Amino acid sequence: MSTKTFRRRRFNLPFPFIALIVLPCGATVLAQTNSTSAKVVPAGQAIEGARLGEINTVLLADFDNNTGEGIFDDALRQALAIELEQSPLLNVLSDRKVSETLRTMGCPATDHITPAIGRELCLRAGSDGVVAGTISNLPGGHYRLELTAVTCSSGDTLVKEQREAAKKEDVLKALHQASSSLRASLGESLSSVQMFDVPAENATFSIEALKQYSTGIAVRREKGDTPTVPYLKRAIEIDPNFPLPYAELTAIYRNFRQPSLALEYASKAYQLRDRVSEREKLKITGIYYLATGDLDKEIQNYELWQTKYPRDFQPYNNLGNDYAFTGQLEKSLAEYQQALLLMPSLISYANVAGMDINLNRLDAADASLEEAFANKLDGRYLRQNLYWLAFLRGDVAQMQKQVAWAAGKPGDEDALLSMQSETEAYFGRLIKARDFTQQAVNSAVRAGSKETAALWQVNSALRMAEVGNISRARDEANAALALSSGRDVKLIAAFALARAGDNPRAKTLVQELNVDYPTDFLLRLYWRPTINAAIELNRGNVAQALKELETAAPYELGVGTFVDYLYPAYVRGEVYLHAHQADAAAAEFRKLLDHPGIVTNFMTGALVHLQLGRAYAAAADTAKAKAAYQDFFMLWKDADSEIPTLKQAKAEYSKLRGQHHVE
Repeated sequence: MSTKTFRRRRFNLPFPFIALIVLPCGATVLAQTNSTSAKVVPAGQAIEGARLGEINTVLLADFDNNTGEGIFDDALRQALAIELEQSPLLNVLSDRKVSETLRTMGCPATDHITPAIGRELCLRAGSDGVVAGTISNLPGGHYRLELTAVTCSSGDTLVKEQREAAKKEDVLKALHQASSSLRASLGESLSSVQMFDVPAENATFSIEALKQYSTGIAVRREKGDTPTVPYLKRAIEIDPNFPLPYAELTAIYRNFRQPSLALEYASKAYQLRDRVSEREKLKITGIYYLATGDLDKEIQNYELWQTKYPRDFQPYNNLGNDYAFTGQLEKSLAEYQQALLLMPSLISYANVAGMDINLNRLDAADASLEEAFANKLDGRYLRQNLYWLAFLRGDVAQMQKQVAWAAGKPGDEDALLSMQSETEAYFGRLIKARDFTQQAVNSAVRAGSKETAALWQVNSALRMAEVGNISRARDEANAALALSSGRDVKLIAAFALARAGDNPRAKTLVQELNVDYPTDFLLRLYWRPTINAAIELNRGNVAQALKELETAAPYELGVGTFVDYLYPAYVRGEVYLHAHQADAAAAEFRKLLDHPGIVTNFMTGALVHLQLGRAYAAAADTAKAKAAYQDFFMLWKDADSEIPTLKQAKAEYSKLRGQHHVE
């Protein structure tokens, strides 16, 4: 796959020959030959002709903190990264790439990056320059900041910048001034520095809050979402006007399937967006539109982000999400692959693998997952993909392995337990499915996420509606709504209730959603038409049901929402059956069989065989009808005997066999 090679960028100055003498970590010696001695320039000056060009990358060494004040540890490096990343011309080497390269050097991924280690890292990672910083005490409680940029190859100093701060609260402002000058000295035009430079009075945040934020970012990179939350919340407690933790929490709560809480944090970040750089503003704007469901504006925002910062992976990744939502799966995969090239992270590997599964490219998904694990990445999103691959291949042991991996891990356990409940329901083992659902609900509640727990509960309600257990479907939908009235809970509850024949309650929930989320793209163009079609089908109003579903048709392959599974096609097939249009019904049902990577282990993937049997029977194609019924019975050979849909299917098949016998 094209995603296997990390794209490297080279420095546009001549390289001297460098010999690397590798000693134990932290003791690497750079022996320079065939080169002039390293040049040093006074602070505020640059070597004539030594400029970073548009394709150059820089590595940030850790600050040398000579103050004895631990508050500056990590926080200043994070602040400098934010400052330099404003530039559309400088590419700051990602912390993920730094960690990976440290491991290849035999160093811990969390090792302190001195300027010497930074130069070796820089060369190994295909970067071009190292920016190092120092903070020291001055008399009178003042501080001195110094930034130095050197070439990886020769160690020549490109530029030095120094600033003083009268007190601790002024350190970040001084860093802002120094980094702006550094960018200009490295060759960025004054107009570019001014355009991509948030005013210092807006950009200055609490150093204590920044430290908590930087720690949280590091934890998320290495350990995932769940352990990151306390650090980000602490940053907000310290400085409520610091927008970046709100933005990060928005993404995390989206991943936790808590869209209501995500919207709360996204709205706060959006209110504060003028306090951050252009790059961060684009990020905040994008997640805000995602949280509100305004997909058109979200896509425009990410396209603008790609134009301004073409080497950032996030707009490619998030645009891939948007294309996935709207059913443009090939375009989604292309964006995900570009994100992976730019940032080989857990999420980018998981997204590429997941989209390959959606497109039924299982071997390609395998390759991406193997590469992720080879790069020492692990987490729920990778494990979920492993589970789906195992399901599609009938590998029960592998599925169980993934559920066992998640046991006891808050935020992971409930998701895998719910996946197992889906599998049990797929095969008609509803008693076991309900047990796994309850375990998932309990696990999510223990992890402090009632909204996630409610989503697992309402998903079970939808399954109950599909198999004709109407009273239980209504009870579980109401139980879910009692746990949480979040957007997705309401949405799936409305659909479950519509499938259970409770039109008034379903319509009420849809109306509430319309008022609360008027710009939500998927609600307007995917879910509301599908729910309305189910309501009209209950009334026997075939023409109106089909008209509703016309709106959803362009997006019916959409994936990535809480429940998708080609539901518009499934409902449309039922409408055609009701209208005695058997061939049209069969064509819709076959869509689910043609896209097993989208349907995966959801119950409709099994029920569609029964629906096809009904369509073929209505078309008087008895042989195909019998085969489809038999496929369904094979899948449900261990199903609970009292399921209404199973009893009905057996009665239909008995009648079909009788008709065939008469012939």
